[in-house]
Amino acid sequence: MTAVPLKAVTLTHVRYHKGDQLGHFLAWVSLVPVFISLGGFVSHFIFRRELQGIFFAIGLIISQFVNEFIKRSVQQARPETCALLEMCDSHGWPSSHSQYMFFFAVYFSLLSCKGIGLWGIKNRLFLNVLHWSLAVLTMFSRVYLGYHTVAQVFAGATLGILVGAGWFWVVNSVLFRYFPDIEESALGKYFCLKDTSHIPDVLKFEYDNARAARNKAYKSN
Repeated sequence: MTAVPLKAVTLTHVRYHKGDQLGHFLAWVSLVPVFISLGGFVSHFIFRRELQGIFFAIGLIISQFVNEFIKRSVQQARPETCALLEMCDSHGWPSSHSQYMFFFAVYFSLLSCKGIGLWGIKNRLFLNVLHWSLAVLTMFSRVYLGYHTVAQVFAGATLGILVGAGWFWVVNSVLFRYFPDIEESALGKYFCLKDTSHIPDVLKFEYDNARAARNKAYKSN
């Protein structure tokens, strides 16, 4: 009986050279897109239900479909190190990790420029620097660890910026006008979907209102 070749789930399967501390660090950096998707957006939907965040996540999903379509169309091989990484059965151009992170960075930056976000202006500046730094580190990590060539990560970064900026325009120039209808729809009411784009500092707004409601409840008792 012929043995069937095994294939790994590569979602969190990142390899680095044993004893390479920088490689170990960059391997964790390379997993940032996974942390953002599972830890960030899933938690955001469960606890916040913000329409801006939901459409942000939808854009990232669309971006990944675009990436996969281009990879299958171009079919450019990964660098020779793919044999050691057991990744030669997948294509390398453009890098999906780079595309994801640069989409995320540019979209978040544009939200900040428009004054949309959970935090105040000072915190948004810090978060923008953090997101762009992580995007550059992720791009570097994919080359350093041997998963992509320089051209492949730069292609992913460029595509991420273009798709991210394009999707931001679609959401905030076209779809934005339908946010009130989504909020008032049966589905919107059932899932408690909301739009807080008009509130400059959502966390401060919620904090103040939560304290006011608590004080009101104490006084009524």
